[in-house]
Amino acid sequence: MEENDFPQTVEYGDSNIITLEGLEHVRRRPGMYIGKLGDGTHTDDGIYVLMKEVIDNCVDEYRMGAGKTIDVRVENGHVEVRDYGRGIPLGKMIDAVSILNTGGKYDSKAFKKSVGLNGIGTKAVNALSSTFIVHSYRDGQSRRAEFECGKLVADSGIVPDSTERGTYIYFVPDRSLFIDYLYQDEFIETMIRNYAYLNTSLTINFNGKKIISKNGLLDLLVENMTSDPLYPIIHLKDEDIEIAFTHSDQYGEEYYSFVNGQHTTQGGTHQSAFREAVARTIKEFYGKNQELTDIRNGIIAAVAISVEEPVFESQTKTKLGSRDMSPTSGLSVNKFISDFLKKELDNYLHRNSETAAILLQKIQDSEKERKAIAGVTKLARERAKKVNLHNKKLRDCRIHYNDSPTKDETKNQVMEDSSIFITEGDSASGSITKSRDVNTQAVFSLRGKPLNSYGLTKKIVYENEEFNLLQAALNIEDGIENLRYNKVIVATDADVDGMHIRLLLITFFLQFFPDLIKKGHVYILQTPLFRVRNKKETVYCYSDEERITAISRLGVNPEITRFKGLGEISPDEFKHFIGKNIRLDQVKLKKEDAVQDLLSFYMGKNTSERQNFIIDNLVIEEDVD
Repeated sequence: MEENDFPQTVEYGDSNIITLEGLEHVRRRPGMYIGKLGDGTHTDDGIYVLMKEVIDNCVDEYRMGAGKTIDVRVENGHVEVRDYGRGIPLGKMIDAVSILNTGGKYDSKAFKKSVGLNGIGTKAVNALSSTFIVHSYRDGQSRRAEFECGKLVADSGIVPDSTERGTYIYFVPDRSLFIDYLYQDEFIETMIRNYAYLNTSLTINFNGKKIISKNGLLDLLVENMTSDPLYPIIHLKDEDIEIAFTHSDQYGEEYYSFVNGQHTTQGGTHQSAFREAVARTIKEFYGKNQELTDIRNGIIAAVAISVEEPVFESQTKTKLGSRDMSPTSGLSVNKFISDFLKKELDNYLHRNSETAAILLQKIQDSEKERKAIAGVTKLARERAKKVNLHNKKLRDCRIHYNDSPTKDETKNQVMEDSSIFITEGDSASGSITKSRDVNTQAVFSLRGKPLNSYGLTKKIVYENEEFNLLQAALNIEDGIENLRYNKVIVATDADVDGMHIRLLLITFFLQFFPDLIKKGHVYILQTPLFRVRNKKETVYCYSDEERITAISRLGVNPEITRFKGLGEISPDEFKHFIGKNIRLDQVKLKKEDAVQDLLSFYMGKNTSERQNFIIDNLVIEEDVD
C-alpha cells in the first residue's frame, strides 16, 4: 500500500475533549435513554417512553403503600401527572430530576422492587422536554421548579403548603427533537390499563376516565382475547408472582409478561421460564408422554413477577435479563416460577376436573394434528433448507430483530428497525431491493396470489411453498420469540389485486400466527398514488386530497402521473418512500374486532352474500387519467 492510500490524519488535541454538563448528553444521545424518538405513531415511540418514566415513579409509590390514585391528563401534546404518594424530598427535589445517577431507588430498602433503578428516568424526561415542571408536596410544605430543555429557570424554594402530599409533573416533549409528534389516546389507555391490571385497586384517572382493575391479570386476558377460551381462565397468585392463562382454538402461543409492573414486550428470562414450567407441570399432571409444543399450542397467558434490582437488556426495559430473583437470594427466576406452578397449578387441576378434561382434549387434538402433518412438515423443512432463499425468494438484511443485544444502544436501535417487505412480483421486489437499506430492510417476493387459508389447518402452511418459505424466512414456526424482523411490511399495489393480496396475507397471519399481529409487528406500506411536478418541484401524493392541494400549489398545468403499481416507481424514487419518512399503517387486532366473524364473512364460502354487499356499497370514483 502506498503512503498516500492511508486516510488523511484528523487533528486531535485538547479542544477535542468535551465535557457535557448537566443533561446535555441526554439531549445529544436520546436513543441511549429512551430508544427511538418517533412521532407518536407507534407504541414504542419516545413520547410514550417519557410519559411512562413519570408514571412508573407514581406506580412505585403505590407499590410502596403510598397513594392509591394517579391523575393523568394529556392535551395538545402537554402531559400532566399527579400522584398522592410521599412526594419527592424537598431538599433534593431539583437534584432528583436534573442530575444523572441521582435518586432514592438506589436504596433497595426504600424501593425494593421498583422498575427504575438507574437514576435516569425522570431526568431524561426533563432533558428532552421544552418545558418541565416538578411540584412536590409533603409534610405541610412544597417546592416547585421549572426547567427548559433540562436547564433550571425557576425555583420557588421550600414554602409552607397544606396541599395533599404527592408529586405533580408537567412536561412538553421538545418539538425540535420529536418532530410533528401527536399523542394517541388509544396507546396511552392501553399503557394505563396494563398498570391497572398489575396493581389491583390502583385508580388511574386518564383525561377524566376512571381506570381500575379488581381481578388483575384475569381482567387483562378477558380484555385482550380475540377468541373464546376453551375453559375458565386459570388465575393463580402469591407474593411476587401472578399468572393467568387459558387455551383457545387459535394456533400458536400468546404471552403478556411483566416485571415489577413493566410490560416486557420482548419477554425475557421470566417468560421463557413460564413457557417451560407451565408445559412441564401439565405434562407431569397427566403423566403422559406429551410434546411440550402440543401442550402450549393455543395457550394465551399472562405472567407477572417482582424481583429485586431487575436487569433489563435495554434502557427501554422491554426484555428481562435477570436470572435471579435478587442479587443475594441465590434463587433463580426459573426455579421460582417452576416451584410455584408445580404446587399451585397441579393443585388447581386436581381440584377442577372439568377444566383438566377440557385441557387434555385440547392437547390431544393438537397432538393428533401434529402427527397427521408430521411427514409433510419434515419434507417442507427439508425443502426450505434446499431452496436458496437468499437468491430466489428472500433478499435478506444484515441485522435482525433477535440478534443478541449489546451495550451499543445504536446497534440495538438498528435491531428495532429491522424490517421485511413482502412484495408481489419481480418488478416490485426489484425496485424495493435496489432502494432498501441493506442493513435493516429485507425483501421477500411472492409468486402470484397466496392461497386463501381461511378454514384450513396448519398442514397447508407446509404444503404450500409460498407459506412454507415465508414462515421459514420470518423464523416463526415455533412461535414469534425468534422473529427475525420487528416489522413485517406488506407491500402491494394500490389496486384491486394488491388489496386482495393484502387480505390473503393478513388472513394467513390471523389464522396461524395471530400473535404476530397482536404484538404489533404487521404493517401495510403506503406508497404514493400520484406524482405531481413542474420544472422546479416534485410532490408525491398519497390521496386525492393531497393531489388537489399539490396541483393548486404548483400552479398551472403541472405534470400528473398516476402510479398503478409498485413496479412503475423507479428505485431512485422508492428511496423516498421506504427511508426515514416511510408511511406505515399498523395492522391492529382488538377484542371487539370479532375476528372469526370477519374472516367468515370476507374469506368464507358465502360468495353470493359478499357479492350483494359489494353491490350495495359500491362507490364509483372519477378516473383521474
